[in-house]
Amino acid sequence: PDRGEVLLDGVDAASLPAQRRNRIRCRDVGFVFQFYHLLPELNVLDNVLLPARTRVGVLQWPRLAPQARKQAMELLDRLGLSDRLKHRPRELSGGEQQRVAIARALINRPRLLLADEPTGNLDSRTGTQILKLIKQLNDDTGQTIVMVTHDQALADMADRVLHLRDGKLQ
Repeated sequence: PDRGEVLLDGVDAASLPAQRRNRIRCRDVGFVFQFYHLLPELNVLDNVLLPARTRVGVLQWPRLAPQARKQAMELLDRLGLSDRLKHRPRELSGGEQQRVAIARALINRPRLLLADEPTGNLDSRTGTQILKLIKQLNDDTGQTIVMVTHDQALADMADRVLHLRDGKLQ
């Protein structure tokens, strides 16, 4: 940040060594991007597993892979994508791609989920379904979710809404 502090559990994140900040981003924070950012050369399952693979060392992955695959398949099943595991992103609808992105963001069971316009590229029906899913995940796990949206109807579904105007919190 150019000003202020980003506190995580009372610790200023900017003061931490780069390796520690990277570990926090990988383990404690999940990201759902507006434009999905799925890797086109990977299938659905491999896109979801990517953060789990990067969380551990190369030598640890073979031992941890079976449990991670099981967890990924459970997430994808919960998101209604168990029949799409081997499909590439280009073979999926926008709503399916967003659900893959949500599963990818959740695979490491982060304490904080950051969602940037998670429904911005979706039709209103699919967008509402995605938001209900995110809300259900919050209710089930107690996970903190910070979502950015310009859609007032979506904001109305949140437990708490903060407004930014011209870069300032209102």
